[in-house]
Amino acid sequence: MFYPLLRRLLFSLDPETAHGVAMAGIDWINALRAGALLAGPVSADPVEAMGLSFPNPVGLAAGLDKNGEHVDSLAALGFGFIEVGTVTPRRQPGNPRPRLFRLPERQALINRMGFNNAGVDRLLANVARTDFVRRGGILGINIGKNFDTPIERAADDYLIGLERVYALASYVTVNISSPNTKNLRELQQDEALDALLGEIASARSRLADRHGRYVPVAVKIAPDLDEAQVQAIADLLRRHRMDAVVATNTTLSRAGVEGLPNASEAGGLSGAPLLAAATAVVGKLAAALAGELPIIAVGGITTGADAAAKIAAGATLVQLYTGFVYRGPELIGEAAAAIAGARHRPDAG
Repeated sequence: MFYPLLRRLLFSLDPETAHGVAMAGIDWINALRAGALLAGPVSADPVEAMGLSFPNPVGLAAGLDKNGEHVDSLAALGFGFIEVGTVTPRRQPGNPRPRLFRLPERQALINRMGFNNAGVDRLLANVARTDFVRRGGILGINIGKNFDTPIERAADDYLIGLERVYALASYVTVNISSPNTKNLRELQQDEALDALLGEIASARSRLADRHGRYVPVAVKIAPDLDEAQVQAIADLLRRHRMDAVVATNTTLSRAGVEGLPNASEAGGLSGAPLLAAATAVVGKLAAALAGELPIIAVGGITTGADAAAKIAAGATLVQLYTGFVYRGPELIGEAAAAIAGARHRPDAG
């Protein structure tokens, strides 16, 4: 395959520089209509969730295309849906570099990016120009708060984000679980989450009336939650009639990477070491939600079997990020095939 050779070149570069080079390369290959060099075929496996029809259940997680600059090129690789962002109301540079670190021995990354992005207006201008949106592709937009907005005013930023992206989004994800924005995870606590989701739900109703269309809202949570916390979050998601939950973000744990180079760097860990913990949260959510909300599972998927395990744990859709970095576009088709195979086995539930 072409990608392992490309990865060797990319991994010789600083990770953040390599990301920019890789995205430029995907754009170039897409412009040449040469995507077959990177990605194989992805079989159709339609899935209904959040009132939307997904051509296949394998999506791209937020974080890879923060500003919506590469949507058409990424979609051409076969993703069933694309999530862009996290985007904040105002442009912000994020944390100082270096802020992205590889742990190749475990197919993992640590990042402390800090919601670096060009702001919501730039993202909207970018996605409005995409063929993907014009032809009805499913685009999620992930929204967050600016780093200098006090945590007690966080709802203001989420409401600005929701209002601004509503017209172009297929669904909106409320990111309250990044470990790299100070105090952000406090929004997952009972009273804070109850208040935030109440405001989000009210704004969603007003916007649906104004635009004449209903846009689903998902909430992205952390993997570092115990069973009681997962149950409390599930109860609030149901109470405020959220449309989905994304499980999970990166972890603060370093289990499975102890002693490796870069393991002591601050930030959120993603990739293979996150698989078990993130999938466990999916299972707890599935039990707590009892099918009332779909679960979008992300975290640790590096093989098709990993993706199928997320579905078996109770997820409806999956998203790739770090596994996509390490495995390349072939993982999309592999994950889609594994999920389809598991769903259509005679003994499948």
